[in-house]
Amino acid sequence: MTVARSSSGSAPGSSSSAKTPQAAPRPAVVTRRSKLAAATEPPIRPGPSTSVVAMGGAGRDGCITLANAQLRLDIAPALGGGITRFDWRSDGTLVPIFRPCLEPGDATDPNELACYPLLPYSNRIGGGRFQFLGRGIDVPCNRPGEPLPLHGDGWLGAWDVASESSTHVRLTLDRRNGKPYSYKASQSFMLEGATLVVTLSVENAGREALPFGLGLHPFLTREADTELSAAADGVWLCGDDFLPVRHVPAPPAWQFGVAYPMPTAMINNAFTGWSGRTSVMWPKRRLSLTISADTDYYVLYVPAGKDFFCFEPVDHPINAVNLPGGGAANGMTVLAPGESLTREFSFTVERSGEAERRGRPKQPAGQKARKNAAAVR
Repeated sequence: MTVARSSSGSAPGSSSSAKTPQAAPRPAVVTRRSKLAAATEPPIRPGPSTSVVAMGGAGRDGCITLANAQLRLDIAPALGGGITRFDWRSDGTLVPIFRPCLEPGDATDPNELACYPLLPYSNRIGGGRFQFLGRGIDVPCNRPGEPLPLHGDGWLGAWDVASESSTHVRLTLDRRNGKPYSYKASQSFMLEGATLVVTLSVENAGREALPFGLGLHPFLTREADTELSAAADGVWLCGDDFLPVRHVPAPPAWQFGVAYPMPTAMINNAFTGWSGRTSVMWPKRRLSLTISADTDYYVLYVPAGKDFFCFEPVDHPINAVNLPGGGAANGMTVLAPGESLTREFSFTVERSGEAERRGRPKQPAGQKARKNAAAVR
């Protein structure tokens, strides 16, 4: 039986009187019809024989390289299913779009990667605990030196390669023994012209319903003239522990309604009411990046004085499970056992002005999240 996707809940600033769901939603089954065409180049295992295709940037064994005339993508299944580099091809050279991890290895810290997946939740959970349907849910810390659980555990495990094609790779992760989140996940990467499409899915493999959330954590290159356009209605102000304390309208300096220069001061906040479309511009490079996702939130991390920043499209703010109304009222999706959630993210690179001349690229297929009862296979 097919039903419409449940609403993401009330606005992030909802009062504490919002009701916590008393029962998990019914299953919904949605089939994605992909229109992405297959290309002719085989996937590349970086090594000495791939120097022409890689244009001099060979990765370590175990990485997978996808390449076409416009883009190059390196994926490290063993490193949290993360991306080690995402480049634009220009006149025989590679121009980094994501901050590259040039020498990935067994000891590579995930935060040195170019991008990694966020599941089954994004960012921090206050106190490592939340209440759901009358149950106290304990979430263990997962990183040395981090006082709170951070980003789930999908980014910390080794993913399996389920399939490869000319410009497509699909990875899977089995966390059925995880606690409190027991799940299975899949992650696919597709190059279509100048666009990278990442599809992320998670299935509740446990015995109890829980709120789930998805997102991506790309590290974008930052130069002195980098500009950001990412309009949002509001922002969660944070305390010293980066947990949200108050939801307010986005202040003028953080509205990003048009192309704003990157802030020089530290930002690490969740923004709400996002349109699902963002542009990053590098004027000296004459390049722009359009980010699209079927989510209503993003986390912007701008460390002072660094050559990167993070624009993280996510479907819930920081510590959503402990905000008024709980996770379901703040963008997360309650999955009963066997149900799954899918979200899609796209990254389109263009020469500055191209998008305006020929019209903006389409939103990613499946503009709304898909929740279904089928297993993530």
